[in-house]
Parts: sequence; structure tokens; C-alpha cells
Amino acid sequence: MITFNNSKFQSFILSTLLSIFILTAIYLLTLNNSDLTLFFLKNVTELLILVILFFTICFLIIYFYLEYFVLKKIRNLYKDLIPNHEVKNDVLVTTNMDELVEQLKKFSKESETEIKSMQQKENFRRDFIGNLAHELKTPLFTSQSYLLTLIDGALKDENINLKYLKIAEKSIERLIFIVKDLDLITKLESEELKLEKTTFNICSLVNNVFEMLEIQANKKRISFTLDSKIKSVNVIADQEKIHQVLTNLIENSVKYGKDSGTSEVTIQNITENKIIVRITDNGSGIRKIHFKRLFERFYRVDNSGNRKTGGSGLGLAIVKHIIDAHYEKIYVESDYGVGSEFSFTLEKSK
Repeated sequence: MITFNNSKFQSFILSTLLSIFILTAIYLLTLNNSDLTLFFLKNVTELLILVILFFTICFLIIYFYLEYFVLKKIRNLYKDLIPNHEVKNDVLVTTNMDELVEQLKKFSKESETEIKSMQQKENFRRDFIGNLAHELKTPLFTSQSYLLTLIDGALKDENINLKYLKIAEKSIERLIFIVKDLDLITKLESEELKLEKTTFNICSLVNNVFEMLEIQANKKRISFTLDSKIKSVNVIADQEKIHQVLTNLIENSVKYGKDSGTSEVTIQNITENKIIVRITDNGSGIRKIHFKRLFERFYRVDNSGNRKTGGSGLGLAIVKHIIDAHYEKIYVESDYGVGSEFSFTLEKSK
């Protein structure tokens, strides 16, 4: 059984209409010739055969012209403009010009979007490689320069040999820290790292982080505060990963907080089954222009090249991935020169 797709059906209809139009035009012309009219009236059978034959010839000529010349060129043009994977093998191109134009517009928009996406990825790749090289070369060159100095004779100088070795060790330690964070964020992005959710007390976890960062905070005379009306708030999450989130955010509040300032953690109920954890400092703050890129890998608010605060530059990116993996939200609010607040939600234990 022959099946007609859209283009063949339209060719069939158009060929039929044109053939009828030609036959009608010929008939109207014969009305002005009395001899021909009289002949046709006397030979009805022959006239019918002639009409059918002429109609068939006209129909075939028009149909094959449309199908193998006009539509073939349109199909070839369509296939040249639209990729092969966009065209289904069992469906021929439509002969509706409006529909064809809409398809081409749609493909043009998709191509434009794809090109923009590729450009963004290329820019991100270029920035990532540049930032990674910048982060790695500082500790590498530092450790190399001090080790070379020791090799060239400073090792025998008891006044500086131990000092230089400690500086080189700190640079290598920073390299290890960067590599570990890179490994972690790679696993988070590739979904190789699975969450192990348990029920735990978030207040106890915050106090644990406070104790761990106490020495660092004391150097800047920064005081820690936990503001929670409820002494025990149990949540369901990966305790180790949330510990890392709290560590990164509280450590940042110490790094970028002003001397003799405060670092406050607030825990509040927002719904029956959700809490929000807020980490607030009264440091230098962040300009709003940085908010969109704040959680990118190696993105620095301070582009001066100054690395007094150290770190791998991956902390906030890791925080964002961990919170996203929990299907929770993270927020940032900041007034430049006043301070910043990072907050994230967690599911409460029933």
C-alpha cells in the first residue's frame, strides 16, 4: 500500500488542480470554435478518452516536475542547512514554506545558543587553566627558590637553614592542599562521591569547627558566637561533607574578617522540616558585581595577585557542590565595607 507523506500529497493535489485548470482552459477555447464543438458533441466516447489521456499526461508532467525538480532542490537545500541528525530518515521535508522557514529559524537559534555555550566553556577552560597555573606556580617557585638557596650553601648556615626548610615545607603543604581540593571537586562534579546521610546535631558540629579554628581566630582576636534558640538541632545530611562546608565558610569569615571582630553562626527554623544556617562576619564585605562568579573555581574577589589569605581558591566552589548534592540552597548577602553573610538550608530530622 502506497503511503503519502506531506510533500508527496501536496504535489499530488497541486498537479491535479493544475491539470484541471489546463483542461478547463482548453475547453473554454474550443467554445469559440463551432466545428470543434460539433465534433466533440458527436464523438463523446472519443472525447472522454482524449480528456482522460490529456489529463494523465498533464498530471504526470506537472507531478514529476514538482517532485523531481522543485521539491528535490528544496530537500537538498534543507539537508544542507539542517544537520543529518536533525532530519528523520522516514520523513521528507515539508513543502510548506512558512513551516520550512520556522524550522530554519529554530535551527538557527539552537545553533546560536550552542555556539554561545561553546564560547562560554572555552572562556571558562581558559580562565581555569590560567588560574590553576597561577595558584600552582607561587608555591612551586617559592619552595624551589628556598631549596636552591639551601643547596647553594645556605644549608650550612644554622641561622637560616631551618627557617628556609619550614618555608619550603609550607609551600609544599599548600600544593598538597590545592591538589586535594581539586581531586574532591572533580569527584563532586563527576558524581563519583556518594553522600552518606546520617542524623546528627548541627550545633555540636558548629562547636567542633569553632574549636578547630580557635587558634587561627585568636591570632586576629576574632570571637566565635553560636546563636541558636534550640541547643540541639538534628539534621539529615552527610556529616563529613557538612563539616567541610562549615569549616570553609567559618574559616573564610576569619580570613576576611577584621581584627577584633566577630564570626557568628545562627541556626533558625524556616519550615517544619527545614533549617537555615547563617555564617556572618563584620569584615571587608564583597561587591555585588562578584556575586555571580563567587562560587567559581579559583575565582578571586581580589585580583591584585595578593595571596595573604592563602587557600586553594576552591573552597566556595566545593561548598556549592556539596550543598547542591544535598538538593539544598546556598545564599550570599554582603555590604561592601560592612560584612558578609553566607547561609545554606538543611533538612531537619523528624
